[in-house]
Amino acid sequence: MNILNNHIAEYIEYCEYRKRLDSKTLKAYRIDLNQYAAFCAGRSGCFGRAAVDDFITSLHRKFKPKTVRRKIASLKAFFRHLEYRELLAENPFVRLDIRFREAKLLPKTIPFHSIRTFLSGLYAQKSRAESGYQLRCCIRDIAVVELLFATGMRISELCSLKPSDIDLESGNILIYGKGAKERIIQIGNQEVIAALTLYRETFRNDIEACGYFFVNRLRRKLSDQSVRLMIDHHAKRSGISQHITPHMFRHSFATLLLEQDVDIRYIQRMLGHSSISTTEIYTHVSSAKQKDILTNKHPRNLMEMDKG
Repeated sequence: MNILNNHIAEYIEYCEYRKRLDSKTLKAYRIDLNQYAAFCAGRSGCFGRAAVDDFITSLHRKFKPKTVRRKIASLKAFFRHLEYRELLAENPFVRLDIRFREAKLLPKTIPFHSIRTFLSGLYAQKSRAESGYQLRCCIRDIAVVELLFATGMRISELCSLKPSDIDLESGNILIYGKGAKERIIQIGNQEVIAALTLYRETFRNDIEACGYFFVNRLRRKLSDQSVRLMIDHHAKRSGISQHITPHMFRHSFATLLLEQDVDIRYIQRMLGHSSISTTEIYTHVSSAKQKDILTNKHPRNLMEMDKG
């Protein structure tokens, strides 16, 4: 058992310093592998196929398919590392059937009119702010939401932005995505640029003290959870009944661009997807585009019937 724990600790260290994986990925690996170690406590053969097979069965009893898939991937990567280092006689995943059916869930989006209502509510609150503190909060919240919708970036990417990543003169945003991949998104809307410029000027001292572009009231890096709570708060104040999350702005960004006939490969690059198959899920969401096609381009429209 101690051998397994030692191998897990060594692998996590390898992932952090050699593969330079981000903190969230490292946390997920640590949770998943420690879970396997706990499952193997008191039993022999933790490096064998039977133990791995039993563990995967236990995962299916406890977790949803998406979570099971992630945990299997973590364990598989761990054993592949041990195999590469020649610490295993045989990889337990060899000839182990880990396939299973997983429901394809469509991404949840925010209707265009709701996004407009949401932003209008934020700007209205800013104009009615009764104190300097309320005004500062509104200025920051507007900048956060405008940037989420303008770029489709992940909430973790937004909260990790440094002042040097944002060039408001050119409108370029340098984003550090998953797998340490960089991409540049250009903001083409002047109102978004204005919102970010006002935020930068208002929070200049806080930004310099913190080192990150988006800061909280304690002059520290704005957290993912703070943004989630902020968006939920403003959605309720705007009278929007739909539960809105930061990631839904990303989904809406992609879907609305598709409805404007933007090539899916451009959207893939803007979202930072490694594979086009990840982006293609949005082609199934765009109901407005589908309605336009079937209403205006279906060949039935070319038929004229004699209804005598």
